[in-house]
Amino acid sequence: MNFRTNIQLKKERNQIDYGSRLMLFGSCFSENITKKLAYFKFNSASNPFGILFNPIVIEQLITNAINLKKYTKEDIFQLNERWHCFDAHSDISAVEKSELLQNLNTAITTTHKQLTKASHLIITLGTAWVYRFIETDRIVGNCHKIPQKKFLRELLSTEEIIASLDNITTLVKSINPSVTIIFTVSPVRHLKDGFVENAQSKAHLLAAIHQITNVKNQLYYFPSYEIMLDDLRDYRFYANDMVHPNETAIDYIWEQFKMVWIAEKSLLTMKEVATVQKGLAHKPFNPASEQHKKFLLNLKEKKERLFNNYKINFNL
Repeated sequence: MNFRTNIQLKKERNQIDYGSRLMLFGSCFSENITKKLAYFKFNSASNPFGILFNPIVIEQLITNAINLKKYTKEDIFQLNERWHCFDAHSDISAVEKSELLQNLNTAITTTHKQLTKASHLIITLGTAWVYRFIETDRIVGNCHKIPQKKFLRELLSTEEIIASLDNITTLVKSINPSVTIIFTVSPVRHLKDGFVENAQSKAHLLAAIHQITNVKNQLYYFPSYEIMLDDLRDYRFYANDMVHPNETAIDYIWEQFKMVWIAEKSLLTMKEVATVQKGLAHKPFNPASEQHKKFLLNLKEKKERLFNNYKINFNL
């Protein structure tokens, strides 16, 4: 008897290898995938403005990056002795105004360059619920603990999300026509919105994504949400908050992503990278022993071989 409903996935075109350049935007789940890519030393960058949850703010960031927007003092504000920007997560906020502006403008320039060179763009959508700052009538990326009465809470319609995703793909492909774009919906449930409201939100995101995905246009969908909710489907795969996937779930979803999107030719290299990573994390009982010196020499040779063959640098 089979006590689980396994999702049957197939390999996609334009797979990721060690020559790929990856750019990731979106919810905290994209951070989990980024950590895996970083561990295996793929060329990737993630969330230059911090975690962003809805398609509108991701569209705003990409638009600003492509247009090389210059952030000024009019774009930021001070609250609780820190400077903030509605376009960015609070992790980007700073004590000094000049520091925040420098960080924002550096991130814009870097993102513009990365978008022009990216082979793959991965966008993880977390929610269709958005907060509109009443004073400016603008949807924000983060409320920065400003009183909720200053915002209007809205649920984006499927049509609004489709329009936003269409804008994203059109903008990115205007400067990088060959880029492969992979959309996914975060398996993290936004239960603070409410159980029914979270279901509405995810449904709108899923419906919109499936309206725009098109293999001919290199627009794909990866079912991380369905893997968590329909394949794993058990609270033993959740963290203590019963909302976020735990390490076991993240590892499982990563394995599915690897099967679908990582090129076969890169799998052996990934094993070699993992061996080096484990070696670097190893803590010897006797650092002065001959055995450990041989171990370090062998590790050095492996690192040099990976750098010479794939430009993989473990010092970064």
